[in-house]
Amino acid sequence: MNQSSERLWTTSFITLTLCNLLLFIGLQMTLSTLPAYAESALHASSVQVSLVTSLFAFSAIASRLFSARAMEKGGRNLLIFLGLAISLSAVAGYYFAGSIFTLLLFRMLFGIGFGMASTAFPTMASDVIPIRRMGEGMGYFGLSTSLAMSAGPLIGLSLLQGPGFGSLLLGTAVALALILPMGFRLAKSLPGGHLEPPAVPAAAAGSNPYRRLLLPCLLNFLLSISYGGLLGFLALYGQEKHLQHIAYFFLFNAVAILVIRPLSGRIYDRFGPAALLIPGSLFIVAGLLLLSFASTTAGLFPAALCYGFGFGSMQPALQTWMIQSVEPRQRGLANGMFLNSLDLGVAIGSILLGAVAMFTSYAVMYRYSILAPLLLLAVYLMVLVTQRSRKHKAALQG
Repeated sequence: MNQSSERLWTTSFITLTLCNLLLFIGLQMTLSTLPAYAESALHASSVQVSLVTSLFAFSAIASRLFSARAMEKGGRNLLIFLGLAISLSAVAGYYFAGSIFTLLLFRMLFGIGFGMASTAFPTMASDVIPIRRMGEGMGYFGLSTSLAMSAGPLIGLSLLQGPGFGSLLLGTAVALALILPMGFRLAKSLPGGHLEPPAVPAAAAGSNPYRRLLLPCLLNFLLSISYGGLLGFLALYGQEKHLQHIAYFFLFNAVAILVIRPLSGRIYDRFGPAALLIPGSLFIVAGLLLLSFASTTAGLFPAALCYGFGFGSMQPALQTWMIQSVEPRQRGLANGMFLNSLDLGVAIGSILLGAVAMFTSYAVMYRYSILAPLLLLAVYLMVLVTQRSRKHKAALQG
């Protein structure tokens, strides 16, 4: 393989990463703020507040089931522009939503549009990343998602608490609209069909792709449950604890992700997912426990750093694992299932943790949320032990 084919930072890769960053910033600006807006302005109940997050996630999941098939048939440009148009329409609709019912309808519409666009960008990125640098490449690409998950809520909460709801929606619309000119450039520079790499990993050939994707999907689902609690209830937790600068959690979280993401991809390429998933789970547990006991803004700093180190290292590892588990033409399916398991975890986490908070408090809720990363760790260790036992028996029989 020549040196030029090993280049990672091509114009296409950079453009795709920027597009993904803006797409997820547009999402995260509203994902963390609309629950608080629904409670304060529309007098939504705790259950209705959880639906603001969960209905969006379920509609995005349904949308990706269609999008994965469209990606296999070369319809990625259509997915990008149609998805952006639907998302922008939904953002405009938020402004005129005078009831919680109307707001929930537009959240479902936004989920449909977001599901389309969010399937296209990571699949296109995995096509232009050299195979031998897939972990590193998806680590950098995934940095755009994780940074958006930290910067988006910070920007969104600052706009909502400052200029107000209208400015929040305007900022969200601008982030999504900026993708359009870059999308047109990608449509002209990249072929409409799938870019087939020179080789297919042996592990990705032959068997049912859904079976190979089941374990990383389950782990990603468990990882995302606690994140659903952060997105849906962190602003309300700040009110409960009288923390005026609760949004700083996302800022400190972003710092941790910036530090760990460039390293995590290289660690994955060299040592595999276990080197990231095991310590990452423990960092998540520590971050949630520290958050639940934080009583000052300074107390948010170690909590956010721990959570950022864990989430920022585990998420790209799981996405790369899924991409490498399927044939190249099935990468749309892999990315769709990765994002669906993430959104499903956020949705279920928002509902379950919201119910816990209703009967206890948001602090207690975050302590209960550590059960998800602990279960993730237990499942993964059990699988590792089982696999090693089978290899040992096979070696003895051989």
